[in-house]
Amino acid sequence: MERIIRSACAAAAWFAVAMLQGCGGGGGSPAAAAPLPVASSFAPSSSLAARCAVPRTGTDASRGGLPFPDGQGTLDDEKRWVRSWIDETYLWYREVPDLPAADYAGPVDYFAVLKSPALTASGSPRDRFHFVYDTEVWNRLSVGGVEAGYGIEWALLARSPPRRMVVAYVDPGSPAALAGLARGAEVVSVDGVDFVSGTDAAAINAGAFPEQVGKQTSFVFREPGSAAPRAVTMTAVAVTKVPVQGVRTIDTPAGRVGYLHFTDHIATAEAGLVDAIAQLRASGATELVLDMRYNGGGFLDIASQLAYMIAGPERTAGRVFERLRVNDKGPFDIGPAGLPTPFHATTRGFSVAAGSPLPALGLGRVTVLTSSGTCSASESVVNALRGVDVQVNLVGGATCGKPYGFFPKDNCGTTYFAIHFEGVNDRGFGDYADGFAPTCAVDDDFTRPLGDPAEARFAAALGLLATGACPASAKAAVRDPALVRGPHRENRIFRPPGARGP
Repeated sequence: MERIIRSACAAAAWFAVAMLQGCGGGGGSPAAAAPLPVASSFAPSSSLAARCAVPRTGTDASRGGLPFPDGQGTLDDEKRWVRSWIDETYLWYREVPDLPAADYAGPVDYFAVLKSPALTASGSPRDRFHFVYDTEVWNRLSVGGVEAGYGIEWALLARSPPRRMVVAYVDPGSPAALAGLARGAEVVSVDGVDFVSGTDAAAINAGAFPEQVGKQTSFVFREPGSAAPRAVTMTAVAVTKVPVQGVRTIDTPAGRVGYLHFTDHIATAEAGLVDAIAQLRASGATELVLDMRYNGGGFLDIASQLAYMIAGPERTAGRVFERLRVNDKGPFDIGPAGLPTPFHATTRGFSVAAGSPLPALGLGRVTVLTSSGTCSASESVVNALRGVDVQVNLVGGATCGKPYGFFPKDNCGTTYFAIHFEGVNDRGFGDYADGFAPTCAVDDDFTRPLGDPAEARFAAALGLLATGACPASAKAAVRDPALVRGPHRENRIFRPPGARGP
């Protein structure tokens, strides 16, 4: 994965510390915090926008080929824009400290400290979701899910020696898939460096998480069921994420159960979900196990479409999928009542022509496989369905707890993500900063493929559907592995698909 995130919280090495610690996941009920003083007024951010220390030239493909809006400015201009934009749009703008811009080298460094210092009940920072991206890279990731790599979703089971990192899944057609790698393969070495006990973090990072296409890396893996290690050499390519995988229907005592592995609410997921739900409907599925254990979120409109396709028109007609609540200044032309997102009954034009009717299963119950990596827009699906009286059972681990979201904003080639809204369902509920607790707590099972009825979480879901009870092996709580991924995949993002720009 590219090191494309330019923020203080993302500067730490993948291997040496928690990936993007402080940028995504986690949460908790905010502890009371007295607002810190801020300057009484700032110039409108619109009057400061596009005054760039290094203006972009040429045309902007994300804006329909229009010229970049950038004009000549300074780093101080960019910092002034950041401060004004935060004051106008940030959900907790009253809590942002008044810090001198001159103390920070550039706008990204300044942005990193312009957030609420409030703590959660557990003592963690309430705002752990403050980050930026290079705009060009953000456009590529958010629209097509394209990034440099081998097509591996990594799960870090132990970050201190003896370290353990395994393949959670691979994207079809990727170098990893073509090399025959599969879920559960465990890393032994990277470019000759001992992964388990070695100290050369730079070499491991460079090999396991390539920044550019063309990087060739030699791995040694230990695979499930095999005593002999296997050497695999892969070359990084521009991998396109495949967000919908493993669609199938199986016969069980509870009836025909559909299974769907959904990994990312990116633009291409619209077509994948439409095809998957249509397939499950045609197969006669009367129950659904939705595997979102590795889904960190993305576009809210994609989540709305999925929830509609699960619940159907009768339960969702006239109901709100999620209502966005912003600060009391009413940014983004959102009033005190908030901005309702309906349950979308038609496609939105992300990867299917806008206005096409969506297929629907019309279920009154759904079972969702979850983990601490189930974040943001994925949690919106759970919360929204519960808001219209769909029974949602969770099997696995507690979700990450992120009822907040962003309106990404580009300025001078950097796209900024500050918390702009919190979301509530049709009943007005959105208090899940500690995450949703599982109905049945079950460890992740890397010994079997995803979608295998014997895989621990899927098996527990099938057992719950058949008997109404959790398996005897269920626990009070589980400790999920850390997913090695960037914050662009742990989001609740509101952006109409027809909008231009990031």
